[in-house]
Amino acid sequence: MSKRDTILQAATRLFSKKGFKQTSIAELSKTTGAAEGTIFYHFKNKENIFLCILKDTRNRVIAELNRYVEEEKFGTGLDMIEGVCSFYFYLAGKMEEQFLLLHRRHPHELAEVNPVCREHLEAIYNSFVNGFEQAILIGQKDGSIREMSPKRTALIIFSMVDGLVRFKTYNLYSAGALHKDFLELCRAMLQKKIDSGVGNSNADKNFSIY
Repeated sequence: MSKRDTILQAATRLFSKKGFKQTSIAELSKTTGAAEGTIFYHFKNKENIFLCILKDTRNRVIAELNRYVEEEKFGTGLDMIEGVCSFYFYLAGKMEEQFLLLHRRHPHELAEVNPVCREHLEAIYNSFVNGFEQAILIGQKDGSIREMSPKRTALIIFSMVDGLVRFKTYNLYSAGALHKDFLELCRAMLQKKIDSGVGNSNADKNFSIY
């Protein structure tokens, strides 16, 4: 691993656990064994380190989601909704430090004044919102999802699934314990005719939730 990557990895851990403002360059230097001068050789300042972490997180999240959607076979648009929801839970567990960082206050405060930060955050969240919207459009075409606003519904679904992940982030409740109930709720909300189960989606068996 390069020195730059070592610094980014350590900074991700410190920023996610302690917070951006509570982490000093001196502490980052001590954690990585890199002199402060070496850190500033690779990064302009602490904010630049943070933005590089967001950029890497953005690229990884989008790549992982695109790979999943391309490789998975969905029977209907409704199945795709369930699959992408489950994948979000899975990815939040796989990238726990990055999601903890995303759910802290600092990224959203910085996004108000820094357009690069805002661009990274929007790209991360929009990748899933757009995925849900695409699934809704497919479902409305194949008859598995009733008529409703695709964009607004996608935003609502994302806010729900991200809210469950935040429960886990802040150790309030286990997202996994609500996984099946959440999928049943989505199906009941979206489908034209409520049935007795959550369908033949592979959402449950493909991913372990935390």
